[in-house]
Amino acid sequence: MRLTKNLTLKEACRSESAKRLGIDNSPNQDQLDNLKITAEKIFQPIRDHFKCPVYVSSMFRSPELNNFLRLASKTSLHMSGQAIDIDMDGTDVSNEEIFNFVKDNLEFDTLIWEFEGPRWVHISYREGNNRNQVLESYKDDYGLTAYKIYEQKKKEVKRDKAVSIPTRKDRSSKQTSRHSN
Repeated sequence: MRLTKNLTLKEACRSESAKRLGIDNSPNQDQLDNLKITAEKIFQPIRDHFKCPVYVSSMFRSPELNNFLRLASKTSLHMSGQAIDIDMDGTDVSNEEIFNFVKDNLEFDTLIWEFEGPRWVHISYREGNNRNQVLESYKDDYGLTAYKIYEQKKKEVKRDKAVSIPTRKDRSSKQTSRHSN
């Protein structure tokens, strides 16, 4: 079954952990409806913009699977089919490009820059209830995942050290009098 022209239900529900643990990771009808909306509003616009395959590292997680994943949030929108994690490592498109495209062009509930890099991008979508919240995850002093409001990374400006700026003395010695000639 296709959720959009470029995403299948099988891709959205794929989980190595579910396979290993023998957990059924199939959505019910409400979850399936949410998966279709998330695919249409988030996945497909990204796919259409970058014109290349988009790698879904996690989309749907059944509540049972989510409970087995120790670091997964107990309120994760992955369980309702309203979240997607994208990881473009090893492709010509970076996770940062995905993040910036979503931030600047799409409506979303929460967009998370997942650790340095970012290592992956988390996007949730709640039809009619989107907050357009942009966060960044990091490890706190205890090694636990914490979140803060995302701040745009500043690009370092490289300056040519060979360029000198004239001093006041240099400028005054080159000036000519208004009254000469």
